[in-house]
Parts: sequence; C-alpha cells; structure tokens
Amino acid sequence: MVYSRATGGLGGFGGGGRPVPRDIVVLLAVVFGTFTLQFFAVTQIIPALLRLTELVWRMGFVWQVATYPFAGVGGPSFWFLLELFILFWFGRDVFWQLGRKSFWQLLAWVCIPAALAALLVDGVIVLTGVAGSFGPPFLLMQGQRMLLAVMVAAFATMNREATILLMFVLPVQARWFIPLEIVIAFLGFLGSKDLAGFVGVCVAVGLTYSFLTPGGLRRIRRETSLRLQQWFLRRRMERLRKKSGFRVVGSEDDRWLHRGTLAGPRSE
Repeated sequence: MVYSRATGGLGGFGGGGRPVPRDIVVLLAVVFGTFTLQFFAVTQIIPALLRLTELVWRMGFVWQVATYPFAGVGGPSFWFLLELFILFWFGRDVFWQLGRKSFWQLLAWVCIPAALAALLVDGVIVLTGVAGSFGPPFLLMQGQRMLLAVMVAAFATMNREATILLMFVLPVQARWFIPLEIVIAFLGFLGSKDLAGFVGVCVAVGLTYSFLTPGGLRRIRRETSLRLQQWFLRRRMERLRKKSGFRVVGSEDDRWLHRGTLAGPRSE
C-alpha cells in the first residue's frame, strides 16, 4: 500500500482501480515458466541458453544480453514467489505510468547496457587472471532480479514523494529505494563475490534513474533519435534532389532541406 503526498490519496500498489496490464501478466508467466523448466532434465537447456553467461563473449551467444531478464532463477521457495509478487506490484504501476511502448523501451535501454557492462567486467577479471578471487558471475542480475531492480528504480524515480509501507509497517519515501537497492546489491556482492553482477545492477539502476529524470539520458536518447531521423531524411531528400535534376540556390551549410529554394533544372 502506498500513500502519495502529491495526490493526497491512496494509489501505487492499490492499482488505482485499473485492470492488471496484460503485458505484466505475460511477463510474470514467462519468468515463472522459464523458472520451472530448469528443474527438468529435458527442458533445463532452455533457461540455460537464455541466461547471461560468459558464452556471450567466448562463443558469440549474443542473444543472452536481451533474454536474461526473462529467465527466472532461484530455488523452489517462498522467496521466489515473493520476488514475483513485488515485481507485480511495482511493474503494474510503472506500466500504467509509462505506457506499453515506453515500458518495453525502458527494459531494452536498461537491461542490454547493464549486461554489456557486466560482461566487460567479467572479461577484465578473466583476462587479468584474478577470477579465483570472485564468485560465479551474473548471479545478482539474472532473471527476475534484474526486472525487480529496474521496476523499483523506475517507480522510485517517478514517485519520489510517495510513501511505501516497507514490510507493511515501516514508512519509507520511494526515493530512498534507489540507494537501498545499491546497498542490497552490495550485500549480495559480499556474499556471492559476484562483481560483474553487482556492476550490472548498479548500471541498471543508474540508467533507469537517468532515463526517467527530466533533462537526463532520456532527453539525450530522444535528441539522438531525432538527429538520426533528420539525417536519414536529409539523405533521402538529397537523393530525390539529384534524381529530379533541380539544383539548390545557397551554400551547403544553409541546410537546404529547410531553407533552400529550387532554381530550376540544371543545364547539361
């Protein structure tokens, strides 16, 4: 249950009276399905191929940088179900606030760079010969754990003033969940020695905060996308101009796409 000071009413995990997004149901079903497959000898190869491993840079299993958040991990225990419930609570609110397109874009723009950062750390560890000082890589960021890190960071960024009853007892402002995630990941690192996974979680939390903060990486991403669209449009117009036989009056620096004037066909 969440109480938002901004609205003065109940919201957040209450769902606001909205239906459960189908995308969240499918997401949870996929995570639970891949989690189940690991316990059967015939099907355990499927989640093994989906999870993030060193095979990305050793054998070219590049699809793992995109599929690993959807391969559930852990043992058949209450904690796995609790992780899914928390993912549902946060994911539902984030989905309704962002919308379907932005929701999936966020996962792609965060999870893939986080995986690349973790792979880079793992590669450096292996190449420098200090792998014996660390534990198995990527444990802290596999499956629903990465999804949880992104959803909690996204909720905390977009609902900074919301108050969450932690463990249904302790009131905590949502903005404190971002540093809390880092602390929890660090404690996980101390127990597992998974440096690559710890770096991956930190990168994911940082990117999520940046993408959803006004003036942050989200604006940079949008501006980059617009510049690329403008570049392709300019190249297309250039090809059409050459094909039509018209010439543009003015210098090339005048950005003829916007200010140039057609002066008639060129003479042969």
